[in-house]
Amino acid sequence: MASKRSLPEEDLTCPVCFDILKDPVLLLCSHSFCKDCLQKFWREKKSKECPVCRRQSSLDNPPLNLSLRNVCESFLEEKSQRASGGSEVLCSLHGERLKLFCLEDKQPVCVVCQASRKHSGHQFLPIDEAALDYKEQLNAVLKPLQRKLKKFERVKKTCDQTASHIKVQAHQSEKQIKEEFEKLHQFLKDEEEARIRALKEEEEQKSLIMKEKIEEMSKEMSTLSDTITAIEKQMVAEDIIFLQVWTFCFPSSTCSLQKPQGVSRALTDVAKHLGNLMFRVWEKMKDIVQFTPVVLDPNTAHPSLIISEDLSSFKEAYPTQTLPDNPERFDLNAYGSVLGSEGFNSGSHYWDVEVGHRAYWCVGVTTESNQGKRDTFSWERVWRVGYGFGLHFSGPGHKLKQNLHTLRVHLDLDKGQVSFSDPLQNTHLHTFKHTFTEKVLPFFYSLRSPLSILPLKPSVTIEQHRLC
Repeated sequence: MASKRSLPEEDLTCPVCFDILKDPVLLLCSHSFCKDCLQKFWREKKSKECPVCRRQSSLDNPPLNLSLRNVCESFLEEKSQRASGGSEVLCSLHGERLKLFCLEDKQPVCVVCQASRKHSGHQFLPIDEAALDYKEQLNAVLKPLQRKLKKFERVKKTCDQTASHIKVQAHQSEKQIKEEFEKLHQFLKDEEEARIRALKEEEEQKSLIMKEKIEEMSKEMSTLSDTITAIEKQMVAEDIIFLQVWTFCFPSSTCSLQKPQGVSRALTDVAKHLGNLMFRVWEKMKDIVQFTPVVLDPNTAHPSLIISEDLSSFKEAYPTQTLPDNPERFDLNAYGSVLGSEGFNSGSHYWDVEVGHRAYWCVGVTTESNQGKRDTFSWERVWRVGYGFGLHFSGPGHKLKQNLHTLRVHLDLDKGQVSFSDPLQNTHLHTFKHTFTEKVLPFFYSLRSPLSILPLKPSVTIEQHRLC
């Protein structure tokens, strides 16, 4: 490389930026500069003079000094190779090329090192063969790391999807909460208006009665006042005149007198309007609300299912949705399946499911640990009945001979049994007996047909406790 360069480094340096010349241009005064440095200098000075000798240039675009550019590029390349030690690595002890690898000392050596006492009796391999062996060993370590990285990438992708889905769920839930509360607000507003209207009607009705009563009493008082005035005039008349007319005044003044009567129940029935007001409104509210004994958990639903907004029913999605692959979500092993959101540890519970004369469904219960992916879910731990297929009836499954409209599931954990019946026909279908040692969750499966959990009618009960 040194033979390609006959100029010292200072002659390859730009007088403006003091770096090795880049795209050098040559002025008529024989001075060379970086093309960009010269143009920048001219723009700042607003004069086309040489930065060294200040001689004016008659050229707007001085020509490139191609030979000088080649020398500069060669110099930079040589300098880079010197900094990196060149392409050959030499032995620090003997100055020879490192061609061998000592298997005992795990280091590259030259042929002189091989013959030295330090490496007496050692085994050697050529550099390329040793490098290949160690690369194969490292590759055996690398592949599991690469597989683990791919797993991390898949999990991270799921986490990214989950993070986005959390925002979607929060937005949709907030929207539904507002809609539900808007219904409650409207109910309370309508109830308030109805009760105020009833109060106003009672006020108007009783005010009218009192107005008529007051007018009637005013007339009687006027008549009575006239009679009193007439009698008082007779009372001051001469005795002879009084005696001549008193018999005419007395009967009319006494017989027409009646004892004034008040109006009973004239006041507003405040107790009717205010008595247990909040309770009465709440009691009436049961007509507009529903209670579903089992609520579906959309986080367990296979992506092939669309869960209703009130979480009481589902139907098949076309096409299958893109949802986060969270651990508790069913995969292809339980296609079309979803769990209830809450499980049971004890007691007796029942819920009705409308299957609607559809084929390809099963309903039952499973244990809390039996959910999610193929490696954690097994049909052997789903106690169920169904209709329309036989594929999923390994384990505790009972296939119905004919379809029905509504199925009742009765889970009695105290007795250790799950019973199925037709509530419309009051017919028992099947009972499984099993002692559950963990929480039990409702299980639902359907293919190409919707399923709905039927609501219960809420009621209000008032209990009075006897005092001892």
